[in-house]
Amino acid sequence: MQRILRFTAVWALLTGFSACVSNEKIIYLQNLEGKKPISEGELIAYEIPEYKLQYNDIIDVNIQTVDELLKDGFTPKAMQNPQMMQLAQTGGDVYYMTGYTVDKNGNIRLPIIGEVAVKDKSVEEAREAIEAALRSYITSEVYVKVKLGGIRYSALGEFRRPGKFTILQDRMTIFEAIANAGDLSNIAKRDEVLLIRQYPEGTKLHRINLNDRQIVQSPFYFIQPNDQLYAEPMKVREVGAGENAAQSLSLIISAITVSVLLINTFTR
Repeated sequence: MQRILRFTAVWALLTGFSACVSNEKIIYLQNLEGKKPISEGELIAYEIPEYKLQYNDIIDVNIQTVDELLKDGFTPKAMQNPQMMQLAQTGGDVYYMTGYTVDKNGNIRLPIIGEVAVKDKSVEEAREAIEAALRSYITSEVYVKVKLGGIRYSALGEFRRPGKFTILQDRMTIFEAIANAGDLSNIAKRDEVLLIRQYPEGTKLHRINLNDRQIVQSPFYFIQPNDQLYAEPMKVREVGAGENAAQSLSLIISAITVSVLLINTFTR
């Protein structure tokens, strides 16, 4: 019986410690071996790709004449609406209510003006197209402002708070997106995060290594509208061990206790 107990204890210890997740697998932005190191304090140059509007994007269009600007100031009309302000403060998608969605034909439909083609255009190019269409109806000086109606993305898999999110800002890094989803769990594969990104010609799948500091210089450092992040679990999930040493030790003790009870039961 003692031999069985020793075997059970050794087996439980080996299983538990082999299932523990090492720090190297969960620490972000490491200087990995074989890669050019990036020292702390070093200025990292990067180019932010110009985003082209796509189907189902929502853009905010603010049109004001000189008279309106002098009367109301520079505050957008939507922000002067108390209901819209309340919706924005509670985390609601304010631009879904006030913005214009790009349809399957690549157009947005504006009051009076009608349809304006914006698909495959940058935000600045869309502004120019809208302003040109306005000239047929307005002869006075006009101010047109166009911006993305927030960044919408999804976080799936081993996130602590997975879901679909809308961030009311123009630019966001992948780490900000992960933080907004509650960070990754300890058993998430940080070196193989799947990024599903939409392009004008279709969808592409990209594998991203969040452990690698070189990601700061990659085209995937900044999240784009409609991005989807999927984090797969490590093999430790199949073993059923804990995420850290304390949980693994608790499982080991439980396994040994159950083994002793079973042995005592069958040897009586």
